[in-house]
Amino acid sequence: MKKAFLILAAASALIAPAAISAKPKLTPEQRLDKMLEGRVAGKPVSCISLSDSRDMQVLDKTAIVYSSGSVIYVNRTSQPKNLDSDDVLVVKVHGNQLCRMDTLQQHDRSGGWWHGFVGLEDFVPYRRLPKAG
Repeated sequence: MKKAFLILAAASALIAPAAISAKPKLTPEQRLDKMLEGRVAGKPVSCISLSDSRDMQVLDKTAIVYSSGSVIYVNRTSQPKNLDSDDVLVVKVHGNQLCRMDTLQQHDRSGGWWHGFVGLEDFVPYRRLPKAG
């Protein structure tokens, strides 16, 4: 019995620092704020070039974020509550641009069924602030 107690105490001592040092999970809105730190919003644009967009991130129930070189474009879709990073977003592109009013169909990654869509709005570009001095 005493041996079991010592093992339990030792295990607790090992787990406690990990629990204390664990970072709190950021909400999607907080993750977006962190991505945009040190950047300023520009004039919204209705289309972005797909050939220049290198990365796309879906922030659940918040926005779709596209990276294009040093610029980050944020699209707060017409149905942000439908955004789910577990979905595969499928778009039919006509040309080499993704534009406002294009729709992205949602395909469930695990079940394999179609279950909705989100409509794109204007893309807001965020650029780094010029360094002072």
